[in-house]
Amino acid sequence: MTPSSRTQGHAGEVGAAFLKLGLMSFGGPIAHLGYFRREFVDRRRWLDEEHFGQLLALCQFLPGPASSQLGFSIGLLRAGWLGALAAFVAFTLPSAVLMFAFGAWSHHLAGAWGQGVVHGLKLVAVAVVAQGVLGMARNLTPDAPRALMAAAAAGLIAISASSAMQLGVVVGGALLGPWICSRVVARQGETFSLPYGRRSGALLIGAYAVLLVFALTIATHLAGLWQIAAAFYRTGALVFGGGHVVLPLLKQAIVDPGWIDNDTFFTGYGAAQALPGPMFTLSAFLGEHLPGAQGGVRGAVVSLLAIFLPGLLAVSGCLPFWRALAARDSAARMLAGVNAAVVGILAAALYNPVWVSAVRDGKDFAIALVAFVLLVAARWSALAIVVWCVVASVLGVVV
Repeated sequence: MTPSSRTQGHAGEVGAAFLKLGLMSFGGPIAHLGYFRREFVDRRRWLDEEHFGQLLALCQFLPGPASSQLGFSIGLLRAGWLGALAAFVAFTLPSAVLMFAFGAWSHHLAGAWGQGVVHGLKLVAVAVVAQGVLGMARNLTPDAPRALMAAAAAGLIAISASSAMQLGVVVGGALLGPWICSRVVARQGETFSLPYGRRSGALLIGAYAVLLVFALTIATHLAGLWQIAAAFYRTGALVFGGGHVVLPLLKQAIVDPGWIDNDTFFTGYGAAQALPGPMFTLSAFLGEHLPGAQGGVRGAVVSLLAIFLPGLLAVSGCLPFWRALAARDSAARMLAGVNAAVVGILAAALYNPVWVSAVRDGKDFAIALVAFVLLVAARWSALAIVVWCVVASVLGVVV
């Protein structure tokens, strides 16, 4: 591959385009992909359908937040490294600021009304994750073999919800994909150009790996923000599928050590459903809530950067190599197996921790069921669903 330094746009236009999406893209990571396609393929024509599909396939395969990685990649192709940075900051900042502000304000939630709001946000998570499972299952498990693979992955995760098991089912999906998904064929199309080559890509992948080893070993024995950064980096580096799939890993990294309690964790997750932008900005809320001097602005910034960094390193490092692999049927079949496994991981997360933590009785089930139907059948926005769940939950508490 001969790297190309030519770009078609500038960082300013990339930042403006992604800032609009950062302010308006409600609905979670799956919805974001639709926003991106409409904005950059149909309207702005920054890339064609085939190139968009190749980038999306890579982002789904790698660990990290797929929509943020896709936006970062589009900015990179459009305006180089400054364009990639502009895309990430503009798309992420609105949601991150709002999540931090909610974190600072949520300390004051108390009494029946406050508890009703908190519980309503948990019920939002039930409906939205259920919608995500349904949508991903329709698109990523369209046949019986892949549906069975997803079911097996969900069962394994339900038995052992460790990060090692999650990584194991993803690897299993990649290994079984060429055999189970033998009818899948790769999309054909002209390859995209990049402002750097494979040597730079290898250095970026090496940085991702070195930081992950550090986060898994040395950093676990450090104190303060180093330990926090390591926990969020491990989460971002080991989560496949992004978005809602990050829940069990985040819970294991933040709640299980006792840094944040379970109710606070799901309050933040529910609030994230109401906001535009990437789901991973939940880290700003969690970082603000960390105990002592580790919390506040410092905790939010460190947590936010640490959870996004591995995904951005991974996608920028793999792009030069993906150009050659994207046209091969074997790579497409591996990806199909990974996607089926991701559906199973999300289905298991719908049960535990989302359902187990939110649905306490028949009333909660009714509220969540109505929200799910309004999302799927009536196509209500995520913000409207938040209003419904919160109002219904508050009325159930105070009436």
